[in-house]
Amino acid sequence: MSHPRTTPVGAVPDAPTAEHHRTALGIGESSPRLSWTVRRAPSGWRQEAYEIEVRGEDGRVRTSGRVAGAESVLVPWPDAPLASRERRSVRVRVWGGGPEGPSPWSPPLELEAGLLEADDWWAGMVGPGDGLGQDERPVLLRGGLTLPAPPRSARLYVTAHGVLEAEVNGARVGDEVLAPGWTTYPARLRYRVHDVTALLREGENVLGAHLADGWYRGRLGFHGGRRDVYGDRTGLLAQLEVECEDGSTVRLGTGPDWRCAPSPTLATSLYDGERHDARLEPAGWSEPGFDDTGWEPAVPVERDPATLVAALSPPVRRTAELDPVSVTRTASGALLLDFGQNLVGRLRLRVAGPEGTEVTVRHAEVLEDGELCTRPLRFAEATDVYVLAGTGGVEEWEPRFTYHGFRYAEVTGWPGEPEPGAVTALVLHTDMRPTGEFTCSDPLVERLHENVRWSMRGNFVDVPTDCPQRDERLGWTGDIQVFAPTAAFLYDCAGMLRSWLADLAAEQYPDGTVPFVVPTIHAPTWTPAWPAAVWGDAAVLTPWRIYERFGDARVLQDQYASAKAWADLVAERLEADGTWRRDRQLGDWLDPAAPPQDPFLARTEPSLVATAYAAQTLRTMAETARVLGEDADRERYARLAGHVRAGFRAAYTDGGGRLTSDTQTAYALALCFDLLPEGAERADAADRLARIVAGDGYRIATGFAGTPLVCDALSRHGHTATAYRLLLQRESPSWLYPVTMGATTVWERWDSMLPDGSVNPGEMTSFNHYALGAVADWLHRTVAGLAPEAPGYRRIRVAPRPGGGLERAGASHETPYGTASVHWRRDGDRLHVAAVVPPGATAVVDLPGTEPFEVGSGGHDLEAPWLPA
Repeated sequence: MSHPRTTPVGAVPDAPTAEHHRTALGIGESSPRLSWTVRRAPSGWRQEAYEIEVRGEDGRVRTSGRVAGAESVLVPWPDAPLASRERRSVRVRVWGGGPEGPSPWSPPLELEAGLLEADDWWAGMVGPGDGLGQDERPVLLRGGLTLPAPPRSARLYVTAHGVLEAEVNGARVGDEVLAPGWTTYPARLRYRVHDVTALLREGENVLGAHLADGWYRGRLGFHGGRRDVYGDRTGLLAQLEVECEDGSTVRLGTGPDWRCAPSPTLATSLYDGERHDARLEPAGWSEPGFDDTGWEPAVPVERDPATLVAALSPPVRRTAELDPVSVTRTASGALLLDFGQNLVGRLRLRVAGPEGTEVTVRHAEVLEDGELCTRPLRFAEATDVYVLAGTGGVEEWEPRFTYHGFRYAEVTGWPGEPEPGAVTALVLHTDMRPTGEFTCSDPLVERLHENVRWSMRGNFVDVPTDCPQRDERLGWTGDIQVFAPTAAFLYDCAGMLRSWLADLAAEQYPDGTVPFVVPTIHAPTWTPAWPAAVWGDAAVLTPWRIYERFGDARVLQDQYASAKAWADLVAERLEADGTWRRDRQLGDWLDPAAPPQDPFLARTEPSLVATAYAAQTLRTMAETARVLGEDADRERYARLAGHVRAGFRAAYTDGGGRLTSDTQTAYALALCFDLLPEGAERADAADRLARIVAGDGYRIATGFAGTPLVCDALSRHGHTATAYRLLLQRESPSWLYPVTMGATTVWERWDSMLPDGSVNPGEMTSFNHYALGAVADWLHRTVAGLAPEAPGYRRIRVAPRPGGGLERAGASHETPYGTASVHWRRDGDRLHVAAVVPPGATAVVDLPGTEPFEVGSGGHDLEAPWLPA
């Protein structure tokens, strides 16, 4: 029974947003799509019309007029396209179905376009000459301009071959870290736009920048990696445009009049850390009056402005600060700091001491025998060194151009004992908006979910990486493919993933092969890439996940050529019987039964995994074509998917529910990818899966391919109780075993740490790897019962399935329409469910022991019999 809760009368819209941007300064879309949510509205309220008002810089106001329709997500731009640098203010009002008039106008969204054409770039990229910047030492660059009057408006457009941090008149510009990030440099280089009006003044001004190797020229990859992947010379491109109060315009851009010098940072590396000598800091170097006659002239660096693109996603920022939970002395006499959380970032030091004192910080995720365990870092030194200037006071330092994955830090050379607050961990990741929460009555499951969140934070550092600590940190396509549904629930990652998918398309081979890592670098064993299921399928399945969770069909259009290229390649690789038996497959990568040194040796036939994924990818391509109105493609891919489905059944089943690979992963794939006919055969396969799980002692026996699916395969086919027993298992291998071992992130291996506290001897042993945390999507959809029923959550599914002894669970998610939530609890023999459906959305409610029914927006108190799995 449903009991709607009353809500205030009258709809009130929030300020609109543009595309997937958190802020709208310097956007790259000339006609950005607009979205808005309604903060409050009567229960059952639905938008029937809207009006968008656009105000130009000249004060002229244009409106869309009253537009009939319920659309409020990614609505087409209603005005003339924006020109480069153009600013407009946008607000919206809405009508519901009642007699009341329009809502109040929303607060405005202030929009400003970036540089939309190559010709808008009049500055040239510059960098250090042959005498500087030939090792890992960053450089300083500076240039000056004179303003005839106070600034009215000033914009800095900036990017780099490498990573940069800009300053104006001695003050840091913005709060970005590792800007401009990592893209496929030859095809796409992002720039950022900063409002620097408040940093400038009438008269002399200086623009300066720190410039380091970063991903462009620094060491990348494992087994020692390589330097100079994209080029052997760093470069800075900066364009400062100022409108003064007297109506004049003044410009400063990087060019031959700029000068450069060595940085006081002696070396910096993403993997190895940073060494900084504060004694070498040139006081006032980015301020007027500094004598740079001893500096060298900067030299031109080639960069095609046609490849410069505005950012689609937020930058990397410091998003949290953590103090150590304990500070102890190791047997070797070093200070050992435990931050209580495996995190990604770096330390800020506040230290006083004599000139020349060296403070060294080493980082690691785990301890072994009471000391840092650095073996899992492989060739990453993860060491920062600060040499004190000896000012007589407290000196504050934080590395600029490196980051580490760590819970523990070992500090040596600290003068005296550190005071409280002397060492702080700064958490770094792409500054996405948090959107999802989960809670339940089992603290271990809650900790598992929190571990998944922390692993996503640590691995969404500009690109979705596999691990954040060792000499790798690469955008593995298979990892994000399986994790995308979970990612899309926890954070608004649509902009970041769209940017990464643009790189995937740029890196794709002419025959459609998708690289294993994007952006692509040389990696022994993995390059050149070959067609491989699960990993290559990211080209098709990840855009679909963005569409499914964010309601954005444009990503399907933008990626369509890339997706088609992969799907057509898969079709070409099929045998006549519809199976995919060619090519070396990774199969069910990191199956816990595989030897530590050979994760290829999974129990499930690699060709079975490949064929199952071929069917899923071709079916998804058919659906993508349907959404885009590509009818001929839809028919062709649907026909191919049917052929593969039939081939899978003929080659890998006995026709009676048994598979040739009698494994958890094989049955999970067959059931979740709809590769078996309805009826007895599918039911028998589900029963067999449940028996296998029971026979395995309810321990996990899946790797990358099977782990995201196994609980769904069980719960969708009458074995929810078995899925719960699998979830709640505490012995290795299981999701909760790492939690019982004190894990605060998801591990790469189910047993990255062995029960005796020793580290797994395998060469691949990361303690922060989100892929196996893909089970969190099942926690959201099945345990809590909150799922999208239509793209973008326009229709929501409220379908909790209690079990496993849980007394309560719940989830909330900031959908494109507003906050949706489901929270349930047991009350004797009754199940109580509190659900919230945002304005503009509807929901189908499917509770145990009841027939499904529809509800509108608003709060709903629901009841059903207590029938746990």
